Amino acid sequence: MKLLLCAVNAKYIHSNLAVYSLKAYSEAVEKQNGWDVKIKEYTINHRQEDILSDLYKEKPDVVVFSCYIWNISMIYSVCQDLYRVLPKTRIWLGGPEVSYDSEKVLKNHPEIDLIMEGEGEKTFSRLLETNSFHEVKKSEKQEVVMGQIAGITYRDEEGKIVRNLPGPLLSMDEIPFVYQDMELFEHKIIYYETSRGCPFSCSYCLSSIDKSVRFRSFSLVEKELAFFLENRVPQVKFVDRTFNCNREHARQIWNYILERDNGVTNFHFEIAADLLEEEDLQMMARMRPGLIQLEIGVQSTYGPTILEIRRKMDLEKLADRVARVKKQKNIHQHLDLIAGLPYEDLDTFRQSFLDVYAMEPDQLQLGFLKVLKGSYMEERVKDYELLYKKEAPYEVLATKWMSYDDILLLKGVEEMVEVYYNSGQFRFSLAYLMHFVDNAFVFYEKLAAYYEKYGLFKVKHNRSSRYEILIWFAGEEELGEESVLLELLTYDLYLRENMKSRPEWAKDLSLWKGKYNEFFRQIGQQYLGEEEYDSRKAARQNHIEYTSFDIEETAKTGKVCPKECHLLFDYQHRNPLTMDARVVEINLKLIKNK
Repeated sequence: MKLLLCAVNAKYIHSNLAVYSLKAYSEAVEKQNGWDVKIKEYTINHRQEDILSDLYKEKPDVVVFSCYIWNISMIYSVCQDLYRVLPKTRIWLGGPEVSYDSEKVLKNHPEIDLIMEGEGEKTFSRLLETNSFHEVKKSEKQEVVMGQIAGITYRDEEGKIVRNLPGPLLSMDEIPFVYQDMELFEHKIIYYETSRGCPFSCSYCLSSIDKSVRFRSFSLVEKELAFFLENRVPQVKFVDRTFNCNREHARQIWNYILERDNGVTNFHFEIAADLLEEEDLQMMARMRPGLIQLEIGVQSTYGPTILEIRRKMDLEKLADRVARVKKQKNIHQHLDLIAGLPYEDLDTFRQSFLDVYAMEPDQLQLGFLKVLKGSYMEERVKDYELLYKKEAPYEVLATKWMSYDDILLLKGVEEMVEVYYNSGQFRFSLAYLMHFVDNAFVFYEKLAAYYEKYGLFKVKHNRSSRYEILIWFAGEEELGEESVLLELLTYDLYLRENMKSRPEWAKDLSLWKGKYNEFFRQIGQQYLGEEEYDSRKAARQNHIEYTSFDIEETAKTGKVCPKECHLLFDYQHRNPLTMDARVVEINLKLIKNK
């Protein structure tokens, strides 16, 4: 009997931990009961007809889909067509998107036979163990067995929808380690969990439903981390909801990866920054740049909103910890905001944005409220006059405090922040321009309005055009001096990429071309430090730029600080956090005239 475990991921680089965990947990049962379980992974960018044809060619007896807000619409559509071409194939669903209204899902989708609710490992194993669907014709005995499997909603022999009692929560030590063959995950982000549940009660989040936080024994975690390090996995993303809610558990893991750092692997953690203590900060200060990165959910800085969403957060302490980590210059910090929360209008959200922007995160994620099924937020929809999209991902359209006009304005700000701030490609230019606007929010709001005015949101842009648009925008708004901005943009541009085609707006370097060639021939090796040095190769692989002022000081102060110099951009040695080239001031006077 063939069963397909299907994941439809948001991107190719993602993997689906759930389907691998189901298979690994049930392997013994699978063999004993004659099941042939295969994993199929697709993305939402696949054509539905390609997914359908691929599943059809397998001629499976059962297909199981892992359901989330980003893939549920596609999965429903595929299921409807799959049922038409393979009417005898049983279709099961699992995952958070179908766990909280399973009866409604079966009622609205007659092609679906069964829903696994909540944690699926044990439930899935029991389904395979009973052989309930080995025969097309069900017996009374099989219905009795189905009634004894906790955590499922299914159709009985008469077509009646039956919802069984919830399944018991698993010990984290029962869950198998799924990463045995790393070839299956080549070029993929590795997702890993050492805990389930969350001690907090944030009203917009499903993790708050499971208050019984369970942790995997460190003896197991230790072996699994060693496996990742030995295999030099590029990135391991912990999916623990608030990783440092148990300080001792977090410190054990941080200390382990610090002491055994392989110089390659990066570990991503979602944390509560206000829970960090001096011991944690001192440990982090010793870490290699890029060893870990932190995602910190701020969501809002408006007091009434924080109280209403039942979020526990010491904002002052959070800001202090973010600043302390930033000062160390070795850890990437990603801070989140959510627009559309209760009590927050455009003005208070603007202040939340400015509060977080002032913390200077490496990335500022401006997200929008998703009204998730089963969340407390869903229960308060009428009270908040909350309008949201009927289809997944159920994103906010308006609230009692924020109109759809406000949401659209914030959508524009979000895109501008993503393009110009989060990309890290305009760091010095943005810092300079901020001196000529009232505040950062106003800057991104006006930039979004400029895009809207000239129809730029509807055009696909390459990197160079984004620079040109910023030049045009600054000119129209009369922000700073154009010559200064052009020089800063040139610096930002070459920090990331050795552009072979120099932009028209960048100053002419032909006067210095001969000197730069002589630099690489005569003294380039002193600066680049390469043992096997080839001057022509070095000239191709690196870049030299002339500047008439101190870049950092001018960007910082908004005032031109004159300083003529030549800067070498070394692309073989990049900052592991920003991926910026190493920049060195060079002395052309050391070149001997010929």
